[in-house]
Amino acid sequence: MDQKRAQLYTCPMHPEIQQDSPGMCPECGMNLVPAKQKAGKSAFALDSEHSRGARASEDKHAGHSTQMFLRKFWVSFILAIPVILYSELPKIFLNKELPQFPWSGYLALILGSMIFFYGGWVFLMGAWRELRGRLPGMMTLIGLAITAAYVWSVYATFAAEKPLFWELATLITIMLLGHWLEMKAVQGARGALKELAKLLPDKAEVIREGKTEIVPLEELKEKDVVLVKPGAKIPADGKILEGQSEVNESIVTGESKLVTKKIGDEVIAGTINGDGALQVEVTKIGEHTFLAGVMRLVAQAQASKSRLQILSDKAALYLTIVAVVAGTITLLAWLFAGKEVAFAVARLVAVLVIACPHALGLAVPLVASISTNMAASNGFLVKQRLALEAARNINVVLFDKTGTLTKGEFGVDAILAASGFNELEVLRLAASVNQYSEHAIAKAIVKDAKEKDIQIRETKNFQRIAGKGARAQIDGQEVVVGNETLLYEIGAPIEERISSRSAALASQGKTVVYVAKQKQLVGAIALADIIREESKETIQMLKEQGVRIAMITGDSDDVAKWVAQELQVDEYFARVLPEQKADKVKILQQRGLRVAMVGDGVNDAPALTQADLGIAIGAGTNVAIESAGIILVRNDPRDIPKIIRLSRLTYSKMMQNLFWATGYNVIALPLAAGALAFRGILLEPALAAVFMSLSTVIVAANAVLLKRKRL
Repeated sequence: MDQKRAQLYTCPMHPEIQQDSPGMCPECGMNLVPAKQKAGKSAFALDSEHSRGARASEDKHAGHSTQMFLRKFWVSFILAIPVILYSELPKIFLNKELPQFPWSGYLALILGSMIFFYGGWVFLMGAWRELRGRLPGMMTLIGLAITAAYVWSVYATFAAEKPLFWELATLITIMLLGHWLEMKAVQGARGALKELAKLLPDKAEVIREGKTEIVPLEELKEKDVVLVKPGAKIPADGKILEGQSEVNESIVTGESKLVTKKIGDEVIAGTINGDGALQVEVTKIGEHTFLAGVMRLVAQAQASKSRLQILSDKAALYLTIVAVVAGTITLLAWLFAGKEVAFAVARLVAVLVIACPHALGLAVPLVASISTNMAASNGFLVKQRLALEAARNINVVLFDKTGTLTKGEFGVDAILAASGFNELEVLRLAASVNQYSEHAIAKAIVKDAKEKDIQIRETKNFQRIAGKGARAQIDGQEVVVGNETLLYEIGAPIEERISSRSAALASQGKTVVYVAKQKQLVGAIALADIIREESKETIQMLKEQGVRIAMITGDSDDVAKWVAQELQVDEYFARVLPEQKADKVKILQQRGLRVAMVGDGVNDAPALTQADLGIAIGAGTNVAIESAGIILVRNDPRDIPKIIRLSRLTYSKMMQNLFWATGYNVIALPLAAGALAFRGILLEPALAAVFMSLSTVIVAANAVLLKRKRL
C-alpha cells in the first residue's frame, strides 16, 4: 500500500523553504501555508519567480539561514580547540606541550578534516556556484584558501612537513562567525518586510447566515463580510458596511493620528481597529491588497541596484581576480626566494582570505536595504533604488498644482455680507438653495455650512440655471445664488463695496458667487482650490535644502500667480495643457537643472517619466504611480524633503563604507603577502580572517547607524 504523502508547508515569499509542519519562515517571519495552495491565494503572493531570481543572482547566502551558520560555527569552534592545543602554539607561547598519546599526531588531521568538510562545506558549495555561474567572488576566494590550506596540510602530515591545520580550523571558524554576523545585519536591514508580514492576523471572523465563523486568512474571498472587534487587526482591504470606529493606520501610512472610519469608508489590511466594532466587506485579498503592494514595492526596491552598488559589484569581481593573481605570485615568489612550502602556502592563504570582498560586497547593499526600509516607515515607497539615488542631486522640484500643493477641491475662502445682512445669513441661504445640487461649487458651500453647524432650511421649486447658478424658494421668498450675469438678469444691483472686493478676489483666481433674496443683494461667497496646510512648510523645508520650487498648472495665470505668491514659489507655468507638461520639464532640464516632478493624475505620467525623479502622490491614479520612482503613501508633500535628506544620508554612508572597504584591502593585502616579512611582520591566515571579519562588522555597524538619523 502506498504511503500517504506528507503535507508540506512553505513560505509565500520564500517558496524554496519547505517543512512538514506549520511554523514561521526563518527568513521573513511569515506564517507557513500548505504547499499545495497557489501563491496567488496567499496573503502576500509576490512574484515568486522574480524573488527567487533576485535572491539567486544577488544573495550569496541564498538558501542558507543564520541558524545554520551559527550551528556550524559552534561545532567548528569546539572541534578547533583540541586542534589548536595540539599545534605548535602552546610550545611557542607557553613553552609547554600537551601530553601525547597514540595517534595524537593524527588528531589535527582527523578533526581538521571534520571542520573542513562540515564547517567549510558551505563555502565550497558557494565557490562552486560562483564558478559555475562564471561570477567568481567572495565564496571563491574562501573556497580556494581553505582548500589550499587543507590539501597542503594533509600532504604535510604524511611527508613530515609543517601542516596548517590550526590555521585552517581557526580560519573556517572565524569565517562562519563573520558570515553569521553579516546575515544578522542583512536580515535586520530587511526588517521592514518581516514587520509588514506580521501585520495581518492568522484568522478572520466571517459573518455567514447571521453567524460568525473563524476561518484561516488564506480562505477569505472577495465579498465576504468580516467582523472586526475592538482592538483587532483588520484582515483584508474592504469597505465598512456597519459600525464606526477610529483606526490606527500608522504602521501602513506612517500617520500617527487615528483616522475616524464610518459606513462607506475603506479600510486597509493590517491596520488596527479602535473601540468600535466594524463589519467590513472584503474588496481585495492576497496579492491585490494595499499591504501586499507595499511589500512588493519594498522587495522590488531591495532587488534593484543603484549605480554605486553596480560599481561595488564590479570592484568585488576585480578584487577577486587581483587576489587570485596576487596569491599565485606570492606563492611562487616565496618559493623562488627559498622559503619552505608551508610558509609560502600560508602566505597564499592569507592573501586569499584578506582579499575576500566581504566588506566591499556589503558596503552598498546593506545601506541601500536600510534606506529602503526607512523610506517605507516614513510614509514613502521607493520603487527603484536609482530613484532614491537621484534625489540627492535634485535642485528643483516641479509641483503639479492641483492635488499636490492644493487639495484639488473647492473650499469657501471668504464671505462678504451686504448692508443689513451678516455672513451667517449669506452662507445659510446659499447652502439651502444648493443642498441638492451636485455642482462642485454647490457642494463646497454646503460642506462649509455643515462644518460650521449652520442649520440648512427646506426649499421648494429648485431650478438650476446652466452656466449661471441656481434659484429656489425659502419661506415663500425667491433666493438666487449665481454669478454676476445672473444677478444683472434678475435686476439685483451689486453695491460698490461688494463689487470692488469681489473683483479683487477674482483677480487672485478665486470664483465669486452672489446671493440675492427677492432681488436684493445679500452678499457674496468667494471659493478657491484649497491650498494644503502642509504646502508652505514643505516649500520652506525644500528651500532650506537649497532646492528651487516650480509649479505647473492648467489654470489661468491669475490663479497660478496667486498660489505662487501665497506659497512663495520661485517659478510657475500657467495654462499648460496635459500634453505640454513633459515639455516644461525639458525646459528646466535644458537649463542644467535636475528636476523632480510631483504629480497625481493621468496627465502627469509623461512629465513624471521625463523628470530626473518622478514622485507620485499615493492617492493618485495607477498610471501616475506606475510612472513614478517614489510614491508618497500618505499624500503629504512634507515627505518630499525627507526623500532628499534620506538620499543624501544614504549616499554619504555608502561612500564611507566604500572608502573603508577599499582602503582596508589596499593596506592589508601587502601585509598578507609578506611585504614586511623582512621586519618580522607577518599576517597569519587566522589573523587575516579576524581582520577581514572585523572589517565586515565595521561596515555593517556603520550602515546600521543610518537608522538613527532623523528625516
